[in-house]
Amino acid sequence: MVLENLRIAMNSLGANKLRAALTMLGIMIGVAAVITLLSIGDGVTRFIAEQFSGLGSNLVFIIPVQEEPGRPGSDPLAESTLTLRDAELLNDPALVPGAEAVAPSLLRDGELRYGGEVRQVSLRASTPDYLATWGLELALGEFFTAVEYNGRSRVVVLGPDTVTNLFPENVDPIGEAIKINGLNFRVIGVLKPEGAGAFGGSRDDLAIVPLTTAQDRLFNNRSLRTGEFLVDAILMKAVDDAAIDGAIIDASEVLRQSHDINFRDADDFQILTQQDFLDAFGSVTSVLTVFLGAIASISLLVGGIGIMNIMLVSVTERTREIGLRKAVGAKRLDILGQFLTEAVIMAVLGGTLGIVLGLIGAYAVRTAVPELDTSVTFDSIALAVGFSVAVGLFFGIYPASRAAALNPIDALRFE
Repeated sequence: MVLENLRIAMNSLGANKLRAALTMLGIMIGVAAVITLLSIGDGVTRFIAEQFSGLGSNLVFIIPVQEEPGRPGSDPLAESTLTLRDAELLNDPALVPGAEAVAPSLLRDGELRYGGEVRQVSLRASTPDYLATWGLELALGEFFTAVEYNGRSRVVVLGPDTVTNLFPENVDPIGEAIKINGLNFRVIGVLKPEGAGAFGGSRDDLAIVPLTTAQDRLFNNRSLRTGEFLVDAILMKAVDDAAIDGAIIDASEVLRQSHDINFRDADDFQILTQQDFLDAFGSVTSVLTVFLGAIASISLLVGGIGIMNIMLVSVTERTREIGLRKAVGAKRLDILGQFLTEAVIMAVLGGTLGIVLGLIGAYAVRTAVPELDTSVTFDSIALAVGFSVAVGLFFGIYPASRAAALNPIDALRFE
């Protein structure tokens, strides 16, 4: 009986090719959208994970906890709670033995000028440990030394994109003088390309200067209350993965003592590991993927409604055929199976074409954005097939039930 239903369904679809194709179009677009958007969501998740894994799992990010500006009762002069002195304490092996290197940082926008060329870049100020802590490598020149750091030298290390955009091709940037926010600096190094960053943007379009130089010459980032140098964040690199938990505990105790935080009071800083960032981004991308999938599923819903409408029209057009089949002994279940099979076949064929279109869409995205690995997973394909069958069954059951419920005598009289 199943084979007979398949034969009848295929003959019916073959007799109405254009109508069947238009009916399947909604399912095809819906499935293609679901597969493409899910592959994009998975690609973004993998990309972020790869970016963080490239930094190393033994990194600890320390950031200030600040009040929301404008909130009732908030301090209008709220400022970073982290200081340069905090970083120096964390870099003391006697206080935090599990820390291999500590790099406090300031992050600002900077205007670089060379000749008539002007470039807005990410300006970062840190210590000589910045290079090793972030795992960066130099393509040309050298990084600033402790002598240059302590001497507040006006030296700068540039990213490769910054060099490309700022200097002519025939100019060696090493030793050249550029202006940063109007002050003269000497280029001493160029970083190797890193590509896109985990937080978005490029890690190759930047300038790094000594923190001491930035504090004294570029911007006064002192606390209005204590006069101490403030920093935006502190990056701490543990000796190895096994030492990271101990380093976090020690760092927390050092910072609480440095900030005079009472036993029952909450920290005014936050310590985050690579896994914390991955979990946070994973939650966001998961919600985004589900949201995009839900939007794409609307096309499947529209396609399902289209199947139901066409099947209702088909039942009306084939009323005499239904009456004739019942007159020669066909049961309600036979008629139900016949039309339900036809609905499912249209949904599955549309879903199959949608899978092919989705694969093409995912490939097009990967070609346009090579950083995203938008490979289509088996789970996505299985989900698409399951959706197609479910749509065919759900939206085909009502027309099939109406066909099965027809009275054979009335059906044979139908004109």
